[in-house]
Amino acid sequence: LAQKYDPQKEAELRTWIESVTGKQIGADFQKGLKDGVILCELMNKLQPNSVRKINRSAQNWHQLENLSNFIKAMASYGIKPVDLFEANDLFESGNLTQVQVSLLALAGMAKTKGLQSGVDIGVKYSEKQQRNFDEAKMKAGQCVIGLQMGTNKCASQSGMTAYGTRRHLYDPKNQILPPMDHSTISLQMGTNKCASQVGMTAPGTRRHIYDAKTGTEKCDNSSMSLQMGSNQGANQSGQVFGLGRQIYDPKYCPQGGQGEVANAASDQSGDPPGYHYYREEEES
Repeated sequence: LAQKYDPQKEAELRTWIESVTGKQIGADFQKGLKDGVILCELMNKLQPNSVRKINRSAQNWHQLENLSNFIKAMASYGIKPVDLFEANDLFESGNLTQVQVSLLALAGMAKTKGLQSGVDIGVKYSEKQQRNFDEAKMKAGQCVIGLQMGTNKCASQSGMTAYGTRRHLYDPKNQILPPMDHSTISLQMGTNKCASQVGMTAPGTRRHIYDAKTGTEKCDNSSMSLQMGSNQGANQSGQVFGLGRQIYDPKYCPQGGQGEVANAASDQSGDPPGYHYYREEEES
């Protein structure tokens, strides 16, 4: 707090207090204001009869009473509580920085209320400008969209083309010609200029990397590569879609057609079905 104390502001406050009260503070700023007599006279100059009794005794409790009366008068003058100091801050030099802040706020309030002095010190407070509107005016304002909600003021779509068409940058200095129509795709939208589909195979065929230096051979583009899948080694022979799958075992299943299987089942010779089949095959 001591480092925040400004000696230049002290000199300005000294000049301002002496010019308003007509009294000399002395060489020591703190000791000159310690008794509170000059401060109470300053307050009576700014607001008459704000301090009704000023004790000029050298006793401590009289001096502390003067400082307390001065602080109460500042509060009634309009100084905010956060800007006020306590009596011990000045009497015992506890917080001279806060004393300086309070006196600067008092000088600014005096300037706001129109006090004319030879010293320009303090910041003038902003004046409150209150406006009273009738009920009809207040209701009319409810239909107006405020700027906090966004605004399209000064925005225009004049000259804009339909969505999806090109934007043409026209600059005669750079020999860029003006747009002739809106059906031409400009370079800002991408271009296929210098691009060709020559040599490209149909979609779905394989891409072959051919390099004569590495010994890579050419291949035909009509064959399906393994990268696209292959049915090599796969066969649908014997498959019947929609029917049951039969597991064939020669130990239990007879060979031949359906008629031969029926004859083998009705044979009374007692030969096994497999033996009967081979005998008929030999006879035939």
